[in-house]
Amino acid sequence: MEPPTQLPETLRRLYALIEEQGLKRSEILNPQELAARTFLPEDTVHTLLEGGIPPADTVNDRVRARIKAMADDYLTRTGKRMSGLASSISRQLGVSAFWARQVCTGDKVPSVELLHGLVGFFKVEGGEAVFTAGAPEALNRVLLPLLAELEPSRGPETSAGPLAVAWSGHDDVRGIALRQARNLPPERWNVLNATLKALLDLDDKGNQ
Repeated sequence: MEPPTQLPETLRRLYALIEEQGLKRSEILNPQELAARTFLPEDTVHTLLEGGIPPADTVNDRVRARIKAMADDYLTRTGKRMSGLASSISRQLGVSAFWARQVCTGDKVPSVELLHGLVGFFKVEGGEAVFTAGAPEALNRVLLPLLAELEPSRGPETSAGPLAVAWSGHDDVRGIALRQARNLPPERWNVLNATLKALLDLDDKGNQ
């Protein structure tokens, strides 16, 4: 039996903050979006959000399912074919294209070395645990940054420029903006990044 995670407490705090701030739970905790970010089945995410117990599985089951979900997401985003993905993994990680394809389709469990290589190939944040962690832990890992985003800062007050003060005074707007920005295409991310950089540079000059 696996040790309990902090997911119930994380959800309790999230639900309280969502209600306090008058937000829509379905928009903040969208099962489809969370499934895409955790590489968990959407129905498993829904079960966890409702406080239920996910289907029992093994570490090998998780690894196979999540690599397949990650590979499917990669193919959808890039428009590549499975043969092309397998060839890319083969070249980068030094395994046969046949073996890479079987791993990406969820038919085979990769070695520890290959699993480590896939973390780098898919640019996975969180390391191998993204593939091996239980569903509650995997969901909790993704929800913690959201919790930090919604919670008001409780740290000591520090001096800040006018931009920082204005920004911190609109936490609800900031949170909504950041959540909406997650789905921006790369070219719009570049525009957003350039705009924020220009604003921060302006703020820095005002403090000099």
